[in-house]
Amino acid sequence: MSDFLIPAAYAQTAGGSGGASGLMSFLPFVAVFAIMYFLLIRPQQQRQKQLKTELKALRRGDRVVTAGGIVGVVQRTKEESSEVEVEIAPNVRVMVLRDTISTVLTSSAKPAGD
Repeated sequence: MSDFLIPAAYAQTAGGSGGASGLMSFLPFVAVFAIMYFLLIRPQQQRQKQLKTELKALRRGDRVVTAGGIVGVVQRTKEESSEVEVEIAPNVRVMVLRDTISTVLTSSAKPAGD
């Protein structure tokens, strides 16, 4: 049975430019990875880096959205702490972790659009 498969294996590699055709068949995979990197992976990394700097710069008065979809206003932060006090309704304050804040809507450091 193994003698039957040997000629098929030789037939697959019996091309004059076997190495070049192998490289050309690998090229589409490299192109797809490059496209995925520049269209999906790199922008996501930049967004994560921007969110990380925004979370470090959180101040009182910033409007934020938590991962659960709750919109609130930052009332108190501590530099060394991972907790932030957020007011989600009048006189209703909750403590949330910085990591659970998914978006900073408006920042007190920059003016809210004119």
